[in-house]
Amino acid sequence: MTKRTVTALALVTLAATAVYLPVLSSLVSQWASDENYSHGFLIVPFAIYFAWAGRESLAAAPLGPSAAGLIIVCGSLILLIAGLFGAELFLARISLIGVLAGTVLFLFGSQHLRLLAFPIALLVLMVPLPALVFNQIAFPLQLFASRVGELVLTTAGIPVLREGNILELSTTKLEVAQACSGIRSLVSLVTLGVILGKLNEPRRWARAVLAFVAIPIAIVENAARVAGTGVAAHWIGPEAAEGFLHTFSGWVMFVLAFGLLLLTQRALARGWPRAVHGPRAIQEGSGPSTMVLPS
Repeated sequence: MTKRTVTALALVTLAATAVYLPVLSSLVSQWASDENYSHGFLIVPFAIYFAWAGRESLAAAPLGPSAAGLIIVCGSLILLIAGLFGAELFLARISLIGVLAGTVLFLFGSQHLRLLAFPIALLVLMVPLPALVFNQIAFPLQLFASRVGELVLTTAGIPVLREGNILELSTTKLEVAQACSGIRSLVSLVTLGVILGKLNEPRRWARAVLAFVAIPIAIVENAARVAGTGVAAHWIGPEAAEGFLHTFSGWVMFVLAFGLLLLTQRALARGWPRAVHGPRAIQEGSGPSTMVLPS
């Protein structure tokens, strides 16, 4: 890397920090206050790790600055302005990732952008969804969890009346609120699936399968939690559906869901032997070739 490139990179970094400081500040504040996106604190360290893991490939890649990167940067800045004036935080935040990708392409070239594609794309998971999109996903999940809860309770011989996302028992009334929709564990588990796949799977299709499988696992896990809460509330009392017991059950179910995700990764690794990866495959990857979890 030449002195001129280093200087340009430093200037771009300072300028981007100055421009995006309010956006980054609001983003971190939401991570800290909104439990649906607290996983955002993990995304940046992992993105940095994956970029650092591919440092040898980046150093060996030829420089080929492209003017197309400047076009991407300009387009992203327009998106930033639109987001700020339209009070749409999602556009303003997602534009930062476009600026980052465009800067890499403009200063270093397409080879470097390809090698950094995964760390940059991973940053998308740190950006909270627009409220409209979030609600469109959360509400069907609430209804699904409510229906499963009703089915389990009825099968167990427990009288229950469901009205939308509300389950009425003889002893209490349970509301499957937005916080209990499962979208929190869904986003977190998909994020873990993507990271786990990158750490352990050199095969792209297996990484995609691992990320996709995380979706039904998270949905079923939350539905099972709602059903279990209903059963516990019937036998123990309303206190089983609130306070420490309710929070603890959420952690237990999430750990079980992550365990299923690990088992899926194990099944993929043992069911379809990996191809032999030589020095060329390691050089072309943006991260470590394998990291097998302990049995």
